[in-house]
Amino acid sequence: MSHAMQPSNNSPNMSDENPTPIQDDSPATASNHQISDGAGSEIDFSTINEKEVLRKMDLHLLPMLSLLYLISFLDRGNIGNAKIEGLTQDLHMSGPQYNWCLTVFFFTYCAVEVPSNLMLRKLRPSVWLPTIMVAWGIVMTLMGIVQSYHGLLVARLFLGLCEGGLFPGVTYFITMWYCRHEGQLRQALFFGSASIAGAFSGLLAFGIAKMDGVGGLAGWRWIFILEGIATVLIAVLAFFVLYDFPDTAEFLSTEERAWVVHRLKYQGSKDSGQMVAETEKFQWKHVKEAFTDWQIFVGIWMYWGIVCALYGVSLFLPTIINELGYKSSTAQLLTIPIYVTSALLTVLVAYYSDKSRIGRAPFVFLPMCAILIGYIIALAASAHGNLPGLVYAGVFIAACGIYPAFPGNITWLSNNLAGSYKRGAGMAVHLGVGHLGGAMASNFYRDSDKPKFLLGHSLEIGFVSPSRTYYSRVNSRRVTEGNEKGLSLRVLSEMGDKAPTFRYMI
Repeated sequence: MSHAMQPSNNSPNMSDENPTPIQDDSPATASNHQISDGAGSEIDFSTINEKEVLRKMDLHLLPMLSLLYLISFLDRGNIGNAKIEGLTQDLHMSGPQYNWCLTVFFFTYCAVEVPSNLMLRKLRPSVWLPTIMVAWGIVMTLMGIVQSYHGLLVARLFLGLCEGGLFPGVTYFITMWYCRHEGQLRQALFFGSASIAGAFSGLLAFGIAKMDGVGGLAGWRWIFILEGIATVLIAVLAFFVLYDFPDTAEFLSTEERAWVVHRLKYQGSKDSGQMVAETEKFQWKHVKEAFTDWQIFVGIWMYWGIVCALYGVSLFLPTIINELGYKSSTAQLLTIPIYVTSALLTVLVAYYSDKSRIGRAPFVFLPMCAILIGYIIALAASAHGNLPGLVYAGVFIAACGIYPAFPGNITWLSNNLAGSYKRGAGMAVHLGVGHLGGAMASNFYRDSDKPKFLLGHSLEIGFVSPSRTYYSRVNSRRVTEGNEKGLSLRVLSEMGDKAPTFRYMI
């Protein structure tokens, strides 16, 4: 029996029809320990064990989310493994044609992210996420039988169309369960699966390539076929094990569900002295705000600095190592230490970011410095020539900055968007436009530049540039001014992160 449930009609978090006391126009504030259940009685939160509830949530949510993203990243990046196993030769593709196959994926991938996050709320995560996963698994399987460049190009377009909703959907989904100071560790635990996917992809490709000739098919075709079938099977499993929202979670008690919902609604204003809940009612203005908020576009520029490097590694790492003089099987295996180390650092940095009181910025800035240093080393060693070990070390260092910086950037922005629908749309805009960096990175490493790839390393360096100043200035002004206009709770709730009671996380 599926654990997924329809959102309850009397939910304090998900129902748009049943207003809760926080939407009143009165200036009353809410207690941290009690909240009305909507029927006039109070639910006491003093008996809630926070660590135990969070542990339950982690165990029931994160393993499946991590598996979904591992499969997603595996399926979008395995073309890099297939290339060095003969993909381009068998399909008679030139270097620019291969780059175009990488690029077009991001056009459709980015286009569907905002509508997908809106569909996630409408159809529920336990329905929407497995559905799109089945679709891209079928596309991935069919990629194993393409016979030409144009066939591969079309397949990659459809792969992006089907897969584009997963990553923004999962990152948004996590914000529906965890508070701002808990988010990066959970984002990192599921995103760390991308690093594991890179390691697993190299190991898997190494094994599957040995099937070359089985059934009259080349080894690279079996990479697509077998990984596509695995995707469909895991998607079917996801229909039965994914949960939807905290107010319908069977693994939590009634009191625990109410507590989780309550803390999520008030998290953005708890430091302001006046507890104001986020609005849950859908309005198109929240989507419009997501397209016009300055902080989203600052976040996108930072995100490009990370995602260009990320896809430079995930799509070209086997090729870069292969061109250093290692044979294809060795190149596949040499990707594994990079990805495993990156995964461990991703979780470690996220843990200290959530626990630290110095804000999110240092935990994004320092990894981005590692990206910069790594690519400078790779560029200098490539330009010198005959230093394959140093090039490998540079890419290794860069990867160790890329993967921790990625969830840090996403979490920082999600922490500073208030209102569930604005957050969902804003994160989708951030990730959608941000993933165009993947389209750019798809063309950084050209066949004409090998084996040194000086242009690719140079372009990666050019995108590293973070900032944090504005948040501090706005918070200081809001502390000084307070709610001097005497705005009601209803108005403050509608204002979201623009309310004087909301504090940005720095």
